[in-house]
Amino acid sequence: MKRIWKASLAVFFSILLVAGTMPLTGQAKKPKNDYESYSQVDVGDDGMVASAHPLASQIGADVLKKGGNAIDAAVAVQFALNVVEPMMSGIGGGGFMMVYDGETKETTIINSRERAPAGAAPDMFLDENGNPIPFSERSTGGTAVGVPGTLKGLETALDMWGTRPMQQLIGPAIKLADKGFPIDSVLANAIADNQDKLNRSAAGEVFLQNGEPMEEGDHLVQKDLAKTLKMIRSEGADALYNGKIAEALAGVVQDFGGSMTPEDLADYDVTIDEPVWGDYQGYEIASMPPPSSGGVFLLQMLKILDDFNLSQYDLKSWEKYHLLAETMHLAYADRAAYAGDPEFVNVPTNGLLHPEYIKERQELISLDEVNANPEAGDPWKYENSAANYEAAYQPNDREYGETTHFSVTDRWGNVVSYTTTIEQVFGTGIMVPGYGFMLNNELTDFDAVPGGANEVQPNKRPLSSMTPTIVFEGGEPVLTVGSPGGPTIITSVLQTILHAIEYDMELKAAVEEPRIYTNNLNSYRYEEGISGGVLDHLNEMGHNFGPNPTTIGNVQSILIDHENGTFKGVADSSRNGAAIGVDLKGKGKDKGK
Repeated sequence: MKRIWKASLAVFFSILLVAGTMPLTGQAKKPKNDYESYSQVDVGDDGMVASAHPLASQIGADVLKKGGNAIDAAVAVQFALNVVEPMMSGIGGGGFMMVYDGETKETTIINSRERAPAGAAPDMFLDENGNPIPFSERSTGGTAVGVPGTLKGLETALDMWGTRPMQQLIGPAIKLADKGFPIDSVLANAIADNQDKLNRSAAGEVFLQNGEPMEEGDHLVQKDLAKTLKMIRSEGADALYNGKIAEALAGVVQDFGGSMTPEDLADYDVTIDEPVWGDYQGYEIASMPPPSSGGVFLLQMLKILDDFNLSQYDLKSWEKYHLLAETMHLAYADRAAYAGDPEFVNVPTNGLLHPEYIKERQELISLDEVNANPEAGDPWKYENSAANYEAAYQPNDREYGETTHFSVTDRWGNVVSYTTTIEQVFGTGIMVPGYGFMLNNELTDFDAVPGGANEVQPNKRPLSSMTPTIVFEGGEPVLTVGSPGGPTIITSVLQTILHAIEYDMELKAAVEEPRIYTNNLNSYRYEEGISGGVLDHLNEMGHNFGPNPTTIGNVQSILIDHENGTFKGVADSSRNGAAIGVDLKGKGKDKGK
């Protein structure tokens, strides 16, 4: 991405200095357990890993250095994250892995999204009076747990593209679980904030000591998780989806009121999906199709904004934030009405992105005033199918989910953009006893009130916001983007792309630039760094930005510079992530895929 790469090198080097950088090659040895020695920005000639935890990034980079490809490294990173970021993702959850194959030039998605068990019912989140059960209750029970897919997804990815066996790639994660590691601030805060939820299951015995939450710097050992990972090393994914682990998983879900059975686990399988494609400012963008809402509405927002020439307004201007907010309101109104699992409902993907429909939505946006009634449009007139559902009003009580995203590139041209999750922090809070991994509460991504595109149905996948994305220029991948953050994921990816392409910002600056999020006139979030005067002006117009900023997302991104043959990785400062580049100095380039 030439325009991005040619942004000021002075900015880049100043950021490295602030971040406490190591050498650009990423080859320097790091003190054990010293997370501050890792950099959020790095450059490598032969590969790159950017993730939300330094130990996971290091493990992925080590795989690349030893001749593994980006898919091998991604599998190792995910296993490691299950250990060091157990509150965000793991084998008890699911995710979307987007892979660009450097050999075939094809972009493919391994969809390991959780599914509802056979015993799930459309009204299972309603009480005896037909009212929605409060989110705090429905998100922590067994009915919230979807049949997990992550492990099947990892195994499938290795079958399709891997060059190293799972037995080898899972080894570093086993060591981390067995021997332990020092807790970082993000995990420590998550334990403290969720101790009551954790205390309800075997998780309390792992993350609390004498009833008190473990703190930053404490050494966390997870023997049960190590045992489970060793079983997976010996038996593959079958260890989880059949036999003792499946029985224990289904049993604890039933103990907490769910319906999951071992048969649900045995029947689970991933799907292989094609991306949804769009274009912006001459770039081609591959993103996640339904059952994620991420790609469709990312592309819709980019298309709506394209004709507004956003960069004519200052980076921190009220005009920029107003246009972003108005565009988000329209896209999220459509999202609420039309997004769901395409195996079960018709999703008007083509209509939502049709040029004439985009024009209709653009005409609802004015610089002079706020649209006081942003509603879903009618994309069906640009489709060959019709809706097979009716939208139902939903309670506005959902809490923002968290998850994790990471990106990997290698010297053979392979690219991985992977978002993976257990939904809320620590998921349901339910740990599988004796096996040490947390279970998701992904089924709360379904609508609580049945009737719409996203109602609960057996074997159905709940709507997601995860948006792993790869940006292409001239048919070649030049940028990976992704983020956690529940429904804010889409807007975090959106704004990173806008900052990098529309505003021609250096990548670290594009990631760190303050973001906003709003999905309706009563729900606004913004990050620190937006001036009070701008916020006051926006609120005078009719927006509703509150008094306190917050953190939105955690973008992990890699810039691929084909002209210079380098990779630049960036980890968002909102967590303790690290980008680690690989430089083999010309060795071993004939190996691998």
